[in-house]
Amino acid sequence: MRALAKRFGDLTFGNAIVMLGLTTLFWGGNTVAGRLAVGEVSPMVVVFLRWVIVASIMLPLLWPRIRADWPVIKPFFFPRMVLMAALGFVAFNSLFYIAAGQTTAVNLGIIQGSMPILVLIGSVIAFGAKVRVLQVCGILLTLAGVTLIAAQGKLETLLALAVNPGDGVMFIACVLYSGYTLALRNRPQVSGLVFFAILSGIAVVTSVPGLLYEISAGTVQWPTTKGWLVVLYIAVFPSCLSQIFFMRGVELIGPARAGVFINLVPIFAAVLAVSILNEPFEWHHGLALVLVLGGIGLSERKAARASSP
Repeated sequence: MRALAKRFGDLTFGNAIVMLGLTTLFWGGNTVAGRLAVGEVSPMVVVFLRWVIVASIMLPLLWPRIRADWPVIKPFFFPRMVLMAALGFVAFNSLFYIAAGQTTAVNLGIIQGSMPILVLIGSVIAFGAKVRVLQVCGILLTLAGVTLIAAQGKLETLLALAVNPGDGVMFIACVLYSGYTLALRNRPQVSGLVFFAILSGIAVVTSVPGLLYEISAGTVQWPTTKGWLVVLYIAVFPSCLSQIFFMRGVELIGPARAGVFINLVPIFAAVLAVSILNEPFEWHHGLALVLVLGGIGLSERKAARASSP
């Protein structure tokens, strides 16, 4: 039984592809959840409640381990961990909601697809990472898939793009999350669960200003029954499990390679939208899926060969 459990652990928590695949699936589901939340709960309330729920679960469960690991964590707590939670957990989602009200879904999809390239550039600048030709080709292939699905398979849609303030806001959000991804490489050497529990507590505090702004602006909406179901999904899957799995994936293969998987998010979002929201599945969805999976496979195969004895 112990051997079977170890084998299962190796195939799941020890497998970067499984970890990052589930991460992007949950993030794709977050897109659908965001659509279902419209009219049921306001954006900043979602951001605040998701981290309250996560922190309420994680901090009590892991408090003894947090106290034991505090000497290791303390040198990283301020400003590194505070900034990671504030920018990667709170600011990215808040800016995404703001940008969604100022730009088109096509623009958002294309700009979000820039994150792997931003992570790769950051890896070269910050860590001196070497980029191989095949890895670059894999990233470009996945980006082509994201662009195709964002443009809905229409060239005229791409050619008609217009720049507006929302595009800049979304690009800043992508830069912030790319920075969070890179920062995971040098996080304190403690359990990923302990690290995440502390970040979730920080995220509760750093999400309060956004909530207060929404209240003062008179746009706050506390969740309805359906809104609570959406918030619970977001708290458990995109907020909790996906963050743990993403940290594990970065730990296993590094930020540059892990960043490529982010391009799966719009693919999963499209598939879930078809099955849950009954949106049509067209030819460009299928082609984009092939491009994204092919790009990830190309990048991963090259990286695997490079790490072989």
